Amino acid sequence: MVANVLRLFAIPQISYASTAPELSDSTRYDFFSRVVPPDSYQAQAMVDIVRALGWNYVSTLASEGNYGESGVEAFVQISREAGGVCIAQSIKIPREPKPGEFNKVIKRLMETPNARGIIIFANEDDIRRVLEAARQVNLTGHFLWVGSDSWGSKTAPILNLEDVAVGAITILPKRASIDGFDQYFMTRSLENNRRNIWFAEFWEENFNCKLTSSGGMADGATRKCTGEERIGRDSAYEQEGKVQFVIDAVYAIAHALHSMHQALCPGHTGLCPAMEPTDGRTLLQYIRAVRFNGSAGTPVMFNENGDAPGRYDIFQYQAANGSAGSGGYQAVGQWAETLRLDVEALQWSGDPQEVPSSLCSLPCRPGERKKMVKGVPCCWHCEACDGYRFQMDEFTCEACPGHLRPTRNHTGCRPTPVVRLSWASPWAAPPLLLAVLGILATTTVVATFVRHNDTPIVRASGRELSYVLLTGIFLIYAVTFLMVAEPDAAVCAARRLCLGLGTTLSYSALLTKTNRIYRIFEQGKRSVTPPPFISPTSQLVITFSLTSVQVGPGSRGQGAGVNSGVVGGWLPTHERKKKFLGGRVVEHQVEHTYYNVQGPGSEPLLPTCRVEAS
Repeated sequence: MVANVLRLFAIPQISYASTAPELSDSTRYDFFSRVVPPDSYQAQAMVDIVRALGWNYVSTLASEGNYGESGVEAFVQISREAGGVCIAQSIKIPREPKPGEFNKVIKRLMETPNARGIIIFANEDDIRRVLEAARQVNLTGHFLWVGSDSWGSKTAPILNLEDVAVGAITILPKRASIDGFDQYFMTRSLENNRRNIWFAEFWEENFNCKLTSSGGMADGATRKCTGEERIGRDSAYEQEGKVQFVIDAVYAIAHALHSMHQALCPGHTGLCPAMEPTDGRTLLQYIRAVRFNGSAGTPVMFNENGDAPGRYDIFQYQAANGSAGSGGYQAVGQWAETLRLDVEALQWSGDPQEVPSSLCSLPCRPGERKKMVKGVPCCWHCEACDGYRFQMDEFTCEACPGHLRPTRNHTGCRPTPVVRLSWASPWAAPPLLLAVLGILATTTVVATFVRHNDTPIVRASGRELSYVLLTGIFLIYAVTFLMVAEPDAAVCAARRLCLGLGTTLSYSALLTKTNRIYRIFEQGKRSVTPPPFISPTSQLVITFSLTSVQVGPGSRGQGAGVNSGVVGGWLPTHERKKKFLGGRVVEHQVEHTYYNVQGPGSEPLLPTCRVEAS
């Protein structure tokens, strides 16, 4: 490399074309400067473009060699530091590709089809052959190309492949066409440009002819140059893109020498002893201090590593009037430390206005959380927050509290809706009718007993226990009205008390009465002495003792007289349903609203009063 040789002799160098990032290493290339930005700026611009388009999963493609490999390496490093962009594959094109090599490249790129964005640091020939291979396998429009300055706004890489290149975004160091140079160069001929020893070779290639000299003969297959050909008239002419940088490099040396001469040789014409010979290290200091407006009107300066500022134009190849062949490169943005991209000016194959995606995983729908793929931060699986869970954040599902339930899309929790029987419901009519009839019948029996309270028949039937039994029956019928009534604290308390108390009183009275009769007959077989505890007072004490066992604090697990602890088949919210084992509630806490046991996601049906069980 020229920079290594010149460094040995302390000769400063200003390059107009070298963009390799490693040339920014001032410890190895301390005498090297350049008026073009290094590829590290270019890689940063490409990362910014990828992020601006909303892509997070791309592949890289590089020509083997310093330019391609260092460019991709810079892109990968910057994308890793910035975050949010993952590299699906990094593919290198050999210097001397074998037949079918580019078909293999396309096949490898299709191993990750979601990574449609392809970052290319490659020479013109490799770019062209990649596009040809993509067309051969009918993948026109699938890949989204982002090309480096080797692609730029050149037509050669995409000639006759415009349909594959539609939508390609390329970048190019910011530059301008130098009008004065066109006027000068188009007047050059073999007669007035003899000082350039390479001009004759350029002449032959440009006009596709052969010059003869000193007895030589032109090749029979190539016409002889007449010398009357004119650039731009007899051949196509387009100004070379690096003309601006060549001019700026020459002027940078001139400005540095001028500043050095003014400082070391004030008032002296020509070189003074202080500049003869010129010290390379001293000249390098003046080069790094140069600052002037270049041929394109942009500032020319160098940083401590000898690099010029990064300024790029961003282009996109767009079809015109629906035809890719008649399309061209359109400027869509700029990059100068920050990106300015006109997204609305971008056009794509398919839907021209919609930016195509290059994502490892599509965004999750509402109510789904991201389950990340290990080792690939841009890839995830979407997992639904099902059952009674809701999406707490992008990565977490949480269970709703006991008194809440998820919204329909599981993005939050809402109060559990009250679903109950109303007085006008046809489903409430039959039980209410039966309850009314039962209460009337019970009331009639009670009234009859009260009327004949002291008769031998009433007293023989166990008057006191009969009243207790009738009270329990009355409560059982009355609780039907509480079940239909709108739930509140008082109604729920009454439901809980009356339902358990009514059945408990009834069963306790029946058990005590049956036990009393059994003991009297058994005792009569052995003796005429009556058995103990058969007086009305004793019978009431036994009945209320049995009732207290069922409804007292020590028997909360019996659900206030409901043996299984489950009222009518209802269980509390989903957080406790796993406690329902073997037809019994093993353990659950106090809840206000209960649900029919129908599995995850079931709607709450008829809420009942809460039941505490342990």
